[in-house]
Amino acid sequence: MKMVRSENVVGYEGEVEVEEEEKEMEMGMVGSPQQQMKLVVVGYALTSKKTKSFLQPKLVGLARNKGILFVAIDQSRPLSDQGPFDIVLHKLSGSKWSRILEDYRQTHPHVAVLDPPDAIQQVYNRQYMLEDVADLNLSDSYGTVGVPKQLVIENDPSSISDAVNKAGLTLPLVAKPLVAKSHELSLAYDMLSLQKLEPPLVLQEFINHGGVLFKVFIVGEAVKVVRRFSLPDVSKRELSKSAGVFHFPRVSCVAASAEEADLDPCVGELPPRPLLERLARELRRRLGLRLFNLDIIREHGTKDRYYVIDINYFPGKLKLLSMDLPFPSIYWFGLTLSTIP
Repeated sequence: MKMVRSENVVGYEGEVEVEEEEKEMEMGMVGSPQQQMKLVVVGYALTSKKTKSFLQPKLVGLARNKGILFVAIDQSRPLSDQGPFDIVLHKLSGSKWSRILEDYRQTHPHVAVLDPPDAIQQVYNRQYMLEDVADLNLSDSYGTVGVPKQLVIENDPSSISDAVNKAGLTLPLVAKPLVAKSHELSLAYDMLSLQKLEPPLVLQEFINHGGVLFKVFIVGEAVKVVRRFSLPDVSKRELSKSAGVFHFPRVSCVAASAEEADLDPCVGELPPRPLLERLARELRRRLGLRLFNLDIIREHGTKDRYYVIDINYFPGKLKLLSMDLPFPSIYWFGLTLSTIP
């Protein structure tokens, strides 16, 4: 059995003998003889930025105490030669890495890969990102969840105005890059300004939402929602007096967290928990993902009309969930592996 060297293991304090760690892995157990539990080995392939933001000492320490071991995947070596892993956690891009993972999934069907590369690719393309939400057409006693009208522009910015008129979209319009790896967006106030945009992009109707959006983090079966300030509402009067394209690096950078803000309950009240849990459950199944977040808005002036405006895979703020659960974000790959298909 191939053993992983201890220098690839995250979160140890002090010196750990390689032989002792290898023995634990070989036995599949961790902890004292009185408190031995099954060791769950999570191989991770993340960017250095993602590793730093996600695998924080508190999370890693809690994981270790619960019998979960994070092991760095060496990308210079064949994946099948490493491990053994119970779970492979990744957020890397590129066709080469996708092929490596797909081959690994075929030869190691007992290993849970979070998440399948083909499922991730769907939410990286804004042309298809919201299709499952639209098809779901969720409506119950707690409210309705839909998506904004949108239009894909692949080339020729001079034709945007005609395409917008044919699609029945009204100003202002939010312009987002077609590839969702970029979080930049623009708000266009007039038809002439639309020609200044650079395709490929998605034009999405702007829905007044009181300047607040809800970020819903989904980690396996766990769901957490937080408030964030968003773009302010645009009145008809403001629209008639405004022109041009306004660029934003990302919506969440427009202002700070709205968690402690004194908000009108009609604006700041969180969406009903049962509605969010049903939405999360359906999208986990349809998207085939276990690590993602939804950006949701409530149409201003309504109590229960919600729209999903974006989906992000393995978002950077996923650590928000990890610190607040009784059992942190490792909850989804921890003691309940059976819950991961």
